[in-house]
Amino acid sequence: MRRNFRHWVIGAAAALAVVATAESHHSYGATYDVNGEVNLEGRLVQFRFNNPHVFVEIEAPDESGEMQRWSIEWSSTAALVRQGIDRATLRPGDHVRLMGRPSRAPGEYRLLMVRLERPSDGLSWGDSRGEVTD
Repeated sequence: MRRNFRHWVIGAAAALAVVATAESHHSYGATYDVNGEVNLEGRLVQFRFNNPHVFVEIEAPDESGEMQRWSIEWSSTAALVRQGIDRATLRPGDHVRLMGRPSRAPGEYRLLMVRLERPSDGLSWGDSRGEVTD
C-alpha cells in the first residue's frame, strides 16, 4: 500500500512538472497575429534580459501618431546569446527601429519581435539565418 502511494505521488509530481512546463511556453499563434506586421521607430525604455523570454519596451507612436509604451517579446536569453545579443547590447535611450507581429488582444501595445535595428551603429537582428524568435 505504501509503495503504491509513493508511486502515485511520484507520478502526480511528474505530471504536474510536464503540465507546468507546457503551460509556461505559450503558442505564439494564439497570442500574436503571425500574419500581421507592425513597424515602429522609437526610444528604448527598458531591456529586460531574463527568461523565459527577453522583453524590449519602447516609446513609439501608434497608428494615430499618439506616443505609446510598447512591449515587444523576444527570444530566450540562451538563444539570443548564441546570436550575439546579451544584456549589454541595448541600453535605455537607444533609438531603435523594429518590426513585429501584433497582439491578438485589441488595444494592447504588444508585439512579437521579428526584426530590430539600431541605426546609430548598424546593429541589426532578424535578417540573418537563425535569427528568429523561438
